[in-house]
Amino acid sequence: ADSANRRLYVSHGNEVIVLDLDSQQVVGRVTGLNRIHGIAIDADAGKGFISDGGANQVVEFDLKSLAADKKIGTGQNPDAIVYDPASKRVFTMNGRSGDATAIDAKSGEVAGNVTLGGKPETAQADGEGHVFVNIEDKSQIVEFDSKDLHVMNTWSIRPCQSPSGLAFDVEHKRLVAGCDNKMMAIVDATNGKVVTAVPIGDGVDANGFDPGTKLAFASCGDGTLTVAHEDSPD
Repeated sequence: ADSANRRLYVSHGNEVIVLDLDSQQVVGRVTGLNRIHGIAIDADAGKGFISDGGANQVVEFDLKSLAADKKIGTGQNPDAIVYDPASKRVFTMNGRSGDATAIDAKSGEVAGNVTLGGKPETAQADGEGHVFVNIEDKSQIVEFDSKDLHVMNTWSIRPCQSPSGLAFDVEHKRLVAGCDNKMMAIVDATNGKVVTAVPIGDGVDANGFDPGTKLAFASCGDGTLTVAHEDSPD
């Protein structure tokens, strides 16, 4: 979602469908891709970035015209993608090569890579120069520095198994991890400790957190959505 420009970007295989957030009408498409995973937005620069896992690349596009301006090579099978305002970089989580590719949002050039030690899934940036990412095959969360591109912490988040979705309560520094063993783990982003867990459905892939309502969400492959309210950070 691009709140500033009131648009929603939805990935559909080989194209991105663009919706107006207010009218809910389709206002455009970005086409000609292979296997789209995610979309990241830099509203200040007027650019969007699409992770194309089928071509091992990121496609940069103009937010106004929706024209694809540039193709940028990444690691293997870029999946989740996130914009970090602190470093003004876009990061792809590359599932097959086990690393993250950093792209300068302004120039569209690759700034470097971070080896993550396993298969990365969803990532979140805290806006202060730190990026957190699930490591699915090791039941971990890795924290890395978005400017220096080095791993700061690697935490086990068991009993959470095979985390995929990840959301972030930035105010209280709580990560919301969706786990394959039907739980949503709430993790303290300052030390990696699991402070509580909520039962969810089967096959979770994405998580969300709404700071306005303090609601955490887990969308699951069994057709269920779990909604949990944050009464306190723990």
